[in-house]
Amino acid sequence: MALSSAPVLVTGATGYVGGRLTPRLLEAGVRVRALARNPAKLACRPWAGHPLLELAKGDVQDAASLYRALKGCRAAYYLVHSMNPATKDFAAADRAAALNLAGAAAAAGLERIIYLGGLVPEDHQISRHLASRAEVGHILGAGPVPLTWLRAAMILGSGSASFEIMRYLVERLPLMITPSWVQSLVQPIAINDVLGYLEGCLDHPGVLGQTLDIGGPEVLSYRELFAIYAQEAGLRPRLIIPVPFFTPKLSSYWIHLVTPVPAAIARPLAEGLRHSVVCRDSRIRELIPRQLSTCRQAIHRALNRVAQERVETCWMDAGELRPPEWVACEDAPYAGGAVLELGYRATIAAPPETVWPALAGIGGRRGWYAGQWLWVARGWLDRLLGGVGLARGRRDPRQLWVGDALDFWRVLTVDPPRRLLLWAEMKAPGQAVLDLRLAPVGEDGCELGLVARFLPRGLAGLLYWRAALPLHRHIFPALLRALARGLDRPLTAPPEAFDPAAARACRRPGA
Repeated sequence: MALSSAPVLVTGATGYVGGRLTPRLLEAGVRVRALARNPAKLACRPWAGHPLLELAKGDVQDAASLYRALKGCRAAYYLVHSMNPATKDFAAADRAAALNLAGAAAAAGLERIIYLGGLVPEDHQISRHLASRAEVGHILGAGPVPLTWLRAAMILGSGSASFEIMRYLVERLPLMITPSWVQSLVQPIAINDVLGYLEGCLDHPGVLGQTLDIGGPEVLSYRELFAIYAQEAGLRPRLIIPVPFFTPKLSSYWIHLVTPVPAAIARPLAEGLRHSVVCRDSRIRELIPRQLSTCRQAIHRALNRVAQERVETCWMDAGELRPPEWVACEDAPYAGGAVLELGYRATIAAPPETVWPALAGIGGRRGWYAGQWLWVARGWLDRLLGGVGLARGRRDPRQLWVGDALDFWRVLTVDPPRRLLLWAEMKAPGQAVLDLRLAPVGEDGCELGLVARFLPRGLAGLLYWRAALPLHRHIFPALLRALARGLDRPLTAPPEAFDPAAARACRRPGA
């Protein structure tokens, strides 16, 4: 690869593909400027300290911030997508973002844009998701900066939304009553091959201005793909019964209940499954030759990653991390309303460094240490109400990054070995955070504090808080006791309730 001193901008660096492409480019000696709305989501990544990396704060919906990030760059990877539960009209958001990128790239004098989009079928009645992906490509290609548009169908890799949907459906359902799309043809591609093509396009003169389909070496039906997955996972063959009345809407609700993927994302994906998505040209194989992984090899590798708990990025990583002002303002009398609080603390005979791994390992498969059935019940209730529930788990059982999904929470702050701040993404009539802190006590002890904060929305929010108080008063002290028990360290002071506002007042200078 011919290297240049000018950096390359990677948009979507906190997402599934961008989070894997960035370290790969750095390892190849490419200067990378990684764009994020909240750079804290990138600052904690293992590669954040690489000497060739720059972190840039910006938003594809903000043309001015995009121009600042692109200024001085030679190329840009466009790897963002607005399809998430928080965006009501993802097509309009994607359209605006693409227009901003095209304009900013032209003003900054970029040499090329590399865009990863979806493989668009020949059918004129394509889904909103695929139509939006195609529209973005046409907008980027209409500008003066040469565009390389790579079009992929299903990406097979640990943590991808498509792979996770398949994994949960096949593992949880020995008998699958499926829509007729289970017979549709697809040409999946392994995530490693996607990354290889993206990297190979950076300095290749032959791909400038080209639209190239990328896919693996096999064309299969989803039914055949499910069978391969079952074999690689060591499961019995799944009985699949296609039925004609299973609409995309019903499919999305079923995917929502069975898998961690919410209905807001599942429905656009399900709408696209009725199309056969197969590469119509294979020019990329001549331009950038590589040994492509078969579907079986890709699934085997992905399952190994899941088993080894080494999933580098996940579909849940992407998205905006912008908590409201009251979360940063710890005073209960907040200008936007009264923040309700409940606090418990205990002292444990262990330093913070010893307690932190157990605290940072909470949730996911390990569970919540105490009252797990209550957490599970709340997760199922949230799922039935259209929320994320507990099904997302966590990306890594030991390590947390800012922006990580943690069951029905989102990580806002990771400050080892002192603080873990979680933002609730569950369905509730208000907004909530869970603040867990460790503070040294004496020579070999620490205080473990837990504070739940809730900003209610109207009368329903107040009633919700009051109804949950008895459960919280039971489960929070039990959590502190169970955490100490798991560490095999005694509690030198048992869990007690405290007033978080009074504790903050004592910490203020001059108070």
